Amino acid sequence: MIKLISLLTVSVLFLCGTGYVKSQSQTVQKTGTQSENQISYFFFKIYKDSSGLEKISLVERKTVQGKMKSIPFFNADEVKHGDLLVTLTDSRGKEIIRQNIEDPLNPELESFGDKMERHKLKLNESEFSIRFPYSEEIKSVKIEKITDSTKQLLFTQNF
Repeated sequence: MIKLISLLTVSVLFLCGTGYVKSQSQTVQKTGTQSENQISYFFFKIYKDSSGLEKISLVERKTVQGKMKSIPFFNADEVKHGDLLVTLTDSRGKEIIRQNIEDPLNPELESFGDKMERHKLKLNESEFSIRFPYSEEIKSVKIEKITDSTKQLLFTQNF
């Protein structure tokens, strides 16, 4: 009787295990098609001109093979005064991606001595980048600076 139960148990486990192997091979095939995904990068330079106005220029666009592990999530509650709001849109102006960039001209640095301290730097120029899943639909980028009451348009470019 014990041999019969053992034989049935092994048979069930074998059949279930075979199904598991099939599902793993299907996952591998899906991963192979997902490896064709691409990640896009936009590299920007921001600087203050002689009158103190901030200007942004697109330095480089790059698209590479890969898949993003996580997609940045935009949370309007986390946006602070001085931050940049980057919006990528399609040809009809429909928003595809929105990202928040902490103020690149006033970064906050930490220093460690007797105690941990935070220091806010004031820079005249800096560089920043965004990365996002590549999409052929993206036809323009717009960058706005968050101020106390409004958004100030600093950069826009169509592709």
